[in-house]
Amino acid sequence: MKRLSNILSSTEVISFTASSDVEIHALQYDSRKIEAGDCFFAVRGTQTDGHQYIDKAIEAGAAVVVCEELPRNVSDKVSYVVVKDSNVAMADMAAAFYDHPSHQLQLVGVTGTNGKTTVATLLCDLFGALGYRAGLISTVVYRVGEREIESTHTTPDAIRLNAMLREMVDAGCDYCFMEVSSHALVQERVRGLKFRGAIFTNLSHDHLDYHGTFVEYIRAKKLLFDGLDKSAFALVNVDDRNGEVMVQNCRAQVSRYSLRTMADFRCKVLEMLFDGMLLRMGQYELWVKFLGRFNAYNLLSVYGAALLLGADEGEVLQAMSGLKSVSGRFEPLHSEQGVTAIVDYAHTPDALEKVIATINDIRGGAGQLIVVCGCGGDRDATKRPEMGRIASRDGDVAILTSDNPRTESPEAILEQMMAGVEAGRRVLRIVDRREAIRTAVMMARKGDIILVAGKGHETYQIVGREKHHFDDREELRTAFAFLG
Repeated sequence: MKRLSNILSSTEVISFTASSDVEIHALQYDSRKIEAGDCFFAVRGTQTDGHQYIDKAIEAGAAVVVCEELPRNVSDKVSYVVVKDSNVAMADMAAAFYDHPSHQLQLVGVTGTNGKTTVATLLCDLFGALGYRAGLISTVVYRVGEREIESTHTTPDAIRLNAMLREMVDAGCDYCFMEVSSHALVQERVRGLKFRGAIFTNLSHDHLDYHGTFVEYIRAKKLLFDGLDKSAFALVNVDDRNGEVMVQNCRAQVSRYSLRTMADFRCKVLEMLFDGMLLRMGQYELWVKFLGRFNAYNLLSVYGAALLLGADEGEVLQAMSGLKSVSGRFEPLHSEQGVTAIVDYAHTPDALEKVIATINDIRGGAGQLIVVCGCGGDRDATKRPEMGRIASRDGDVAILTSDNPRTESPEAILEQMMAGVEAGRRVLRIVDRREAIRTAVMMARKGDIILVAGKGHETYQIVGREKHHFDDREELRTAFAFLG
């Protein structure tokens, strides 16, 4: 419980009514969760405007309403705080309400199109192996020490984010590693957090449905680095041309990593098999249980960040050799008939192209590669033809199917993917994802590889507005068992 006056110190207030000494029990932006004594934030979202729910919040017992404009009917039982931007106010007030927990942790943010989940998770696992307590905020799961919490967003809202950081501090965590999405940066969810460091992985075509243009997408990612102070580090992949863009006018201490050119941290892939790869990391050789040049980049950023955080290089390399891949990221499954299936979260053209390239490098032309993939509905539609083109061009057979169609027509999505398919390619269109996976298994012979891309760790499929249980790995195992 906090007094309103105590959590308004860093918030720009246009005006407020009633008393600033009112006590607040909790912070909420969802009127359905309001209880007596809570503070309600009327936030303007992409689909709804929280100002429409002020009356419901008051009926439920809200003591304070933070809004951008006063409602027509003002209650004398409620304190109204009028601000320019409710998202900004929510972030500032949430940080103050939870006593600025990010200042009591070594907080590292990871941003980019691909690799965020892997890098954040591996850093959390690595520092756990080094003997520290660490927290994780990722697309797959949230962790507070050893406790796992279901993930709802790549980067949660400012209230939940600060609440979890407070839990981490109270649980004795020394570090927190978190994914920072472009949506979160634009929506001010990480405003007021103190980052010890930030990592940039790469940037490719994604989320243009939200940002509008690629330039705006770049600008959104750059916000993380613009907000760093001089005591922080910025670690960027300079093999991606946007790496240097991220740190233009950055006040932090900038370090670079690369597989192709001179940099502060360098790595070379010496050998790659289906059970791992041999890397030269700095001056040392290291065998890891990961595959692909994209994972070499991920591991190099983990190595660099660990050293920038002050960890011992020898201990870091030893711990890295024992790290395991993240669920649904290049996750292999094997049938008794000698077929290998790989489940991966690749849902952007760049990610899909890199995963297929890795598989093709390892198999060296042996067997055939069957690619099963789709594109999500109510998301960036401009990438769909490119996804269809890559799947059909780089695989021997492509099976285009549903991902999470949401409120869009699955058939229409597949039609857009087909627009990118070149003439003469072997392509099947199977709307039902379960049937698509079973068909791929039935087509495969000993030595063949099936890539099921797009959903990775997800254990659901969203059709319309309903979420149904669906796990690519379960479907593959069932199909393999049927063959046996």
